[in-house]
Amino acid sequence: MVTITEIAEALGITPSTVSRALNGSPRVKPSTREAVEKMAAEMGYERNVVASNLRRGRSDIVGIIVPRINREFFSSVIGGAEKVLNEAGLSVLICQTLERFDAEVRALRTLRNNRVSGVILSHAIESRDGSHVAEILGDQIPLVQFDRVFSELPGAKVVNDNFQGAYAATKHLIEQGYRRIGTLAGYMTSEAYVQRLEGYRAALADASLEPAAEFVDTIIPETGREAALQALAAGCDALYSAGDFSALGAIQALQEKGVRIPEDFGIVGTANESFTALMSPSLSSLALKASDIGRAAARAFLDGASDGETVIPMELIIRQSSNKNNLWQK
Repeated sequence: MVTITEIAEALGITPSTVSRALNGSPRVKPSTREAVEKMAAEMGYERNVVASNLRRGRSDIVGIIVPRINREFFSSVIGGAEKVLNEAGLSVLICQTLERFDAEVRALRTLRNNRVSGVILSHAIESRDGSHVAEILGDQIPLVQFDRVFSELPGAKVVNDNFQGAYAATKHLIEQGYRRIGTLAGYMTSEAYVQRLEGYRAALADASLEPAAEFVDTIIPETGREAALQALAAGCDALYSAGDFSALGAIQALQEKGVRIPEDFGIVGTANESFTALMSPSLSSLALKASDIGRAAARAFLDGASDGETVIPMELIIRQSSNKNNLWQK
């Protein structure tokens, strides 16, 4: 790699002058700066970003940590955040945890060691609290949490309106005439899934109905299939699912049993994954406004928000899987 010293030798000036010129110091004459920049380009000089970050104590990079990059929700959040940050002259460094606690710890340490300007984070399912985050980042690196958050951690938070979304989905099933409604709930270590379970229960209570069956830790197709068969055996006629993947598994299992959807059984999922409109029957789902969440998280970082919560509403997309009364519109 070409060094500052080599550029200085080629121009017959000091390395410190070259360094100041490349960093835009007003102490360097415009003619000298132009000569340095021209020589640096000709020699193929590349700035040592790591060394520069060490000197400044921070970088122009914001770290984003997500559970899974290949999930449409998280990739859309990244896209929304990156657009806002890029417009502000910042780049992003993306890490995924694959839902593992140890991977989240490693990602946080990597971002800290790279002197990132801040961290935007959605926690892995295996993370039980935020103590590891506080220990690694301290109070020197700003933190913005989104979707899966721990309320005890300082910093801004951007979340879905999980309670109201689940309430609306369950109310929709009730309005369609279903009465024995169960739920495929997520992991109870996540506040987001807890809030969805509470919204489901509240909608039933307001209609003077009891939960027909509740299945926790059910967010993948395999557990959705198993839970759906148990729900059917328990007399359920509908399910609100806290995720689309478990709802997908549930529909597959019910169809194999010859259950008609939505005539005999209704299902609503959560996240509005791209496959939900392509299924047969198409899956009603709560749309998470992921890009809005990403933009809000980036703006919270740029605004220096040290606290506060931004709540992003969900939208109920009614499709065939819950269209018992021919209300399908989308």
